[in-house]
Amino acid sequence: LRALALGQGDFRLLDQAGRWRRKADFRGQWVLLYFGFTHCPDICPEELGKLSRAVALLEREPGLPPVQPLFITVDPERDDAAALGRYLQDFHPRLLGLTGSPEEVRAAGSAYRVYASAGPKDEDGDYIVDHTVLIYLLGPDGLFLDYYGRSKTDAQIAQSVRRHMETYEPLLD
Repeated sequence: LRALALGQGDFRLLDQAGRWRRKADFRGQWVLLYFGFTHCPDICPEELGKLSRAVALLEREPGLPPVQPLFITVDPERDDAAALGRYLQDFHPRLLGLTGSPEEVRAAGSAYRVYASAGPKDEDGDYIVDHTVLIYLLGPDGLFLDYYGRSKTDAQIAQSVRRHMETYEPLLD
């Protein structure tokens, strides 16, 4: 399982406040992670809203450890720290957005086997990025534990996260 686990390795990306964050910064925390982009017309806002509501549901339960909501852009060309800050203010107040160079963002995504491909530019230079649409659950060891597709509701995600918290056994020492 250790050899096959998604999310191994590290990343160094810039958050919306201009601070460098490493994957190791989230070690010891539960994380719900979504890869997307700020110019996404519908799917990303829907999924980030669902992720935010799931975190809020878990926050209402006394005794549960906090869950860190995390967004990594797949469009670093347009999504700098300032763009992330403007975009993410409409979601959960603790939602962190991360960006970096195209190479840094691509490396972070490949650790989770995220597909992302920019489409053709229109006459205004705008484009859509086709990408994996999953919310990942990472355990306190930083490794992938579960994923949630578009058909899962915020309540179903919260219920699944709760179950994982109750049965968690780390894969890494």
